[in-house]
Amino acid sequence: MDKADTSWEAQVAALWETLDDQEPEAFVAQLDVVLAELPPGSPIALFERGSAQDSTGHPERAVPLYGAALAAGLTGLRRRRAVIQMASSLRNLGDPARAADMLTAELGSADDELSGAVRAFLALALVDLGREREAVAVSLSALSRYLPRYNRSLAWYAAHLTDAADRS
Repeated sequence: MDKADTSWEAQVAALWETLDDQEPEAFVAQLDVVLAELPPGSPIALFERGSAQDSTGHPERAVPLYGAALAAGLTGLRRRRAVIQMASSLRNLGDPARAADMLTAELGSADDELSGAVRAFLALALVDLGREREAVAVSLSALSRYLPRYNRSLAWYAAHLTDAADRS
């Protein structure tokens, strides 16, 4: 970590870069020290703590922290990340229906660099719910935005993939 930049945000970013090189408990403890600079109940601190718990193998600890961060008014990309990460953790904990509901609601948010991730994690939840055809449609819809060609065609086919299942 660069000692010249002592802002908590830079410290958090630098600490995340070391995640794979640390013991999980040490990482969480170091993050807590940096986040102590933020006011109690800070939605950002709650989100970062949730992310740390998730990344160190404790989704059951992460979910309440993500929920608290969202309830406390987390905004911007961190808010969207919290929704994605909370939904992923819920799915991993055996609640794909709640995950799918959260991510489906998130589809209504403005497009940004996380829109593909919303769709990818929604597709995983849909598979767990036995809705594989819908999961493929969601996945292809997300993929269609990144192809050098055939974007419109693939998006159209994806949108109509579930229509064909409904007719059978």
